Amino acid sequence: MSLQWVDVQEIAIQLAEAHPEVDPRTVNFVALRTMAMQLDGFDDDPNRCGEKVLEAIQALWIEEAD
Repeated sequence: MSLQWVDVQEIAIQLAEAHPEVDPRTVNFVALRTMAMQLDGFDDDPNRCGEKVLEAIQALWIEEAD
């Protein structure tokens, strides 16, 4: 399965699984973008990601981590 920026829920789940030691509240958007692009199966244009997408991923990751 390939991950795209629109797959915000799946990205958040995979980030939570890949980085259980990380508090998503402390991750800035530059780091979050990099971490998402490093996930297995991520295959989307880095330039298609904006602040709204990163906000959505971060909010869902926070839910996953709680």
